[in-house]
Amino acid sequence: MPEADKAPRLQLGHATLAAKDLDSLSAFYSEVLGFQVTDRGPVGPDGGEIAFLSQDPRYHHQIAMVSGVPTPDHAFMMVEHLAFRTGSLDDLRELQTRLEAAEIKGVLQICHGNAWSLYFDDPEGNGVECFVDSPFHVAQPFAKGFDLSQGDDEILESTRELLKGEPDFGPMEEWRQGFVKSLDGE
Repeated sequence: MPEADKAPRLQLGHATLAAKDLDSLSAFYSEVLGFQVTDRGPVGPDGGEIAFLSQDPRYHHQIAMVSGVPTPDHAFMMVEHLAFRTGSLDDLRELQTRLEAAEIKGVLQICHGNAWSLYFDDPEGNGVECFVDSPFHVAQPFAKGFDLSQGDDEILESTRELLKGEPDFGPMEEWRQGFVKSLDGE
């Protein structure tokens, strides 16, 4: 087996979902989450279709959705889910508003210590997480509720209080610096 420290660095390029109703699912990702369909067309011998969606002009697609294939059962949204990083707590608040307007039920607000997340199911039951990074690191797994209706400063301070006794609690930047050294074999 090749040495792990010699492996190329990889970045996730896209995720692909099986779609029961490609029109409805792509509409949800477009209208509620703000993606745009970049291409769509037939695929496979059984009359399936594929739609490509992106929010980033650097990438033709961040998500692909395929109809005409078996769709898996989904039991727990924190497993086998799509996770999207966003830039601010205000972005999460806007997403919360959009999810409420789309009548998406069961949205969970979870503080992971290193991030604040909204978890929900899309209309076909695929798990979705939208999150913003926090400035903290804490040993994972860590999951507690938080109140997105609070102001940014209140969320920051309540998170600091929640984490201060937890293992490996500290600034995320210090953790990143240590991880870079680990990746570089130091």
